[in-house]
Amino acid sequence: MGEAVEIFYPNGFSKICNGTTNQTLVETHQFDSWYEESIDEDLKWSFALKGVLYKGTSEYQDIALLDTKRFGKVLVIDGKMQSAEVDEFIYHECLIHPALLFHSSPKTVFIMGGGEGSAAREALRHKSIEEVVMCDIDQEVVNFCRRFLTVNRDAFCNKKLNLVINDAKAELEKRNEKCDIIVGDLADPVEGGPCYQLYTKSFYEKILKPKLNENGIFVTQAGPAGIFTHKEVFSSIYNTIRQVFKYVVAYTAHVPSFADTWGWVMASDQPFSIDAEEIDRRIAERVDGELLYLNGASFLSSATMNKTVYLSLLNETHVYTEEDARFIPGHGLGNRL
Repeated sequence: MGEAVEIFYPNGFSKICNGTTNQTLVETHQFDSWYEESIDEDLKWSFALKGVLYKGTSEYQDIALLDTKRFGKVLVIDGKMQSAEVDEFIYHECLIHPALLFHSSPKTVFIMGGGEGSAAREALRHKSIEEVVMCDIDQEVVNFCRRFLTVNRDAFCNKKLNLVINDAKAELEKRNEKCDIIVGDLADPVEGGPCYQLYTKSFYEKILKPKLNENGIFVTQAGPAGIFTHKEVFSSIYNTIRQVFKYVVAYTAHVPSFADTWGWVMASDQPFSIDAEEIDRRIAERVDGELLYLNGASFLSSATMNKTVYLSLLNETHVYTEEDARFIPGHGLGNRL
């Protein structure tokens, strides 16, 4: 029979070879199989699998929903992990709650992307919210997340949720209504992917900002923000948003399933002036249930960068444009054309 050997494929599934059969993981769902993701040209991140719940290609993206030993259910898009069941609360609490807490009384939220439903789930926990619009381009992503991610079932059924399947740029352009909060819960900017244009100065300036109310707040995920990875897109996204808004705050948190520190950028034309005690008071008064990660002190700490990242943000000159974009390692379907 021969000794079993695992062969890995970039941003893909391992194949088990024993000299007589070659079966892919999707066919076997073997417990001794792994999934591998490229973090950089010389660095890869792999994790053991229980099985594959879904694997396919939509009109826009490669999609996989994996059941992992360490992180539970994991959503992977275009070869990049988007969220994991056991620690997605870190990412989504950081993405949603600071902007809603710094706003005096948020009532309307527009989420760009967010097809898995977790960002909407967190926004709907705020008692003042009257409507959450979740605009995702990929119906297939929404469908299988609704089916498999049971933690978000109530959010998908909430009457305050308005689910729109459309390109977020096109949807914002045609909408007459303004909103209090706009959230960028987009896939990472990868070359050939569908999202990088939504990180550009022209989009922020000409399309997004005019759809915010006078005291509105914009927040976006901004990619890896670790000591070695923050220059990929994080510092550029931060500097680009600084060209459009008067007040901009970058903050970070370690997300174990991402194998890195992650970054977000929050922006407004009104100052962010509340302290840790006021943040905690607003959490207690406004949010249903307990937050698992975020409180006032942790948010203020997360907005304090280490020296290396601080200097990079301070000295960054690159402005994200369609003609001069930065990408993180990975690929979208556009590379296959």
